[in-house]
Formats: sequence, C-alpha cells, structure tokens
Amino acid sequence: MESQLIQYLPVLMLLLLAVGFAGGTLVFSVVVGQMGRRTKTKDIPYECGMLPQGEGNSRLSVKFYLVALLFVLFDIEVVFMYPWAVTYKRLVETDWKVALGGMLAFMTILLAGYVYAVKKRAFDWKS
Repeated sequence: MESQLIQYLPVLMLLLLAVGFAGGTLVFSVVVGQMGRRTKTKDIPYECGMLPQGEGNSRLSVKFYLVALLFVLFDIEVVFMYPWAVTYKRLVETDWKVALGGMLAFMTILLAGYVYAVKKRAFDWKS
C-alpha cells in the first residue's frame, strides 16, 4: 500500500511547486508594482506619439460581429475538408461514389449557406 502512495510523491511535489510558483509570482508582482511610481503620463496609452482623443473603447456594430462569426464558421468548415483530402485516395479505392458524393453534399450545403449570407447582406457590416 505504501509503495503505491510513494509513486504519487512526484505529482504532489509538482503540484506544490506549481502552486508555490503561482503564488510567489503574484506576491512578487504586487511588491514590485507598489515600489514603482505611477504618474498620469505613464498611464496614458502610447498612440503613435499623439495624445489620445475620444473614447478608447468605441462600440462596434452588431454586423461586424456577424461577419466575424461567419468568417469563423466558413473557416472551420474548410478545416473539415482536410481529413477528406488526406484520405481521398483510400476512399476512392473503396467506393469513389460515396467519397465524391459526401464532399459534393458538403460543398452544396456550404455554398447554400454562403449564397444565403450574401443575399441577406450579412458580409456588409458598414451599412
């Protein structure tokens, strides 16, 4: 029984080291941060040598986020084509109709989604 518990000793040591490092880093940053002098000039963000004007966090249109989501959606769908392309040779050897039909169905659905997004003007976030 004791020999099995001894096997977990390196894991316990690693856990203690990780917690100690995280805590030590936090304490060190607080101590060093309090020693530094903060002035109003140091807190101003550097913006190409110009004084900042206006609000730093301007609101973006919902259309911008819609375009970003559509980009991620179509990008991830393209990623699903890579496994198909890698295994295409083996798929053609077994049944080329299933291999080609599956990708054509996938591309048709992808194209239908793209056409729908274009018709709804989803990619035009400035209007």
